[in-house]
Amino acid sequence: MSTALLLAAGTGSRLYPLTKNEPKCMTIVNGRSILERMVSSLKRQGFKRLVIVTGHLEHCIRDFLGDQSGELFIEYIFSPLYKTTNNIYSLWMARKIIREPFLLLESDLVFDDSLLSEMIYPDRIAVAAMQPWMNGSCVTIDHSAMVDTFEMGDHEVSVQDRYKTVNIYSFSLESWKKIIKNLDKQISSGNVNSYYEIVFAEMVSDNNLSFQSVSFDSKPWYEIDTLEDLVLAEKIIPSQPHKTGKTSYQPKQIPHYQKLIHTSSTPKVAERGLHASK
Repeated sequence: MSTALLLAAGTGSRLYPLTKNEPKCMTIVNGRSILERMVSSLKRQGFKRLVIVTGHLEHCIRDFLGDQSGELFIEYIFSPLYKTTNNIYSLWMARKIIREPFLLLESDLVFDDSLLSEMIYPDRIAVAAMQPWMNGSCVTIDHSAMVDTFEMGDHEVSVQDRYKTVNIYSFSLESWKKIIKNLDKQISSGNVNSYYEIVFAEMVSDNNLSFQSVSFDSKPWYEIDTLEDLVLAEKIIPSQPHKTGKTSYQPKQIPHYQKLIHTSSTPKVAERGLHASK
């Protein structure tokens, strides 16, 4: 697998004011933007093509990456309805440009590079053991590490076979073709402001889609939605040298914003350990 799809169209409203002048993926985590870290990870795993669905302040992403980073070629899809749609629409936007197996990632994730090594094979899903502070979509898996069910929304965490989705998936071409058909149905019915997990959940339930789970529990990862998340991410994600940018442009967080970040606090800093998700 050598193609990746990055969904980066959202406004990142929960990270405001950091996202006032830059998209969410340009948020700095210990000296490097989320986007730079992600692109570096993809390059180290041997990816050759990156497709990015953009929206909010898309020129920042284009200016930073250009059309190529090393041996990684970069293409863009602009979603003009990014303010009124969700990631189901962003994924649907890529239906014509991607016609090969690919890796799907959300643009608010930071993670240890090595965690992608098991995700470069088709039809896999990154998961982490469910913890009390996690919410959102989760899955149950069977004794063969295959996904049994998708569950949406908040859940009790007493069921030990429930795992949080990390929002990294890989797809075979066969699976992608099936997904496109189901995305078409959702979009044609006007369901543009939902999450793509509703499609995956229905397809898994109908035995039309299979995922092998890949545990992300062994090394650090984090999903950054809020200023509090950013504080916690900086505690567990190490700094790395800059290597990605095509131009001299570097994302900036002015001192006032930095003060907002570093004065945020949470009682769960010591508890969260290697990973967390919102």
